[in-house]
Amino acid sequence: MSAQSFGVQSFGVQGFDLQALRAVNSSAAFNRKAEFDVAAAGRGEATIRMTWHDDFAQYSGHLHAGMIAALLDTACGFAAATLVGPVTASHFAMNCLRPAIGRHFIAKGTTVRAGRRQVFARAELLAADEQDQLSLVATGETVLVPTGGPSSRIDGS
Repeated sequence: MSAQSFGVQSFGVQGFDLQALRAVNSSAAFNRKAEFDVAAAGRGEATIRMTWHDDFAQYSGHLHAGMIAALLDTACGFAAATLVGPVTASHFAMNCLRPAIGRHFIAKGTTVRAGRRQVFARAELLAADEQDQLSLVATGETVLVPTGGPSSRIDGS
């Protein structure tokens, strides 16, 4: 699928590839602490993986909603960044569909529409059980704003 399929026009802005997103991910202290892994990225999509940590459980033993939001938001942002480069969120919403219990979690972000001033993305969070059976536990939608230019986290400026 081409960038035009996502409603992206050619603005002279280069989207991030998998290697660049892995560098951005490793530069973020929160993502390092949570051990987010950028498993795949490109062409308006991104997949983030995180292994279960007891430190991120809420009082009932499920993955905390704050961590669910972080996974969904990161997947949306990274999906958008593959098309338009650096972005920041201006709106985020999520729906928790069932308790997030699993051995590991996979957040799959997809760019819905990317324009000059706004990018719309959505994500699904899947939980994998002991047999690697996946179940949908949450969804999220984000409106992002392209910030333009390379990220200072990548180019060091």
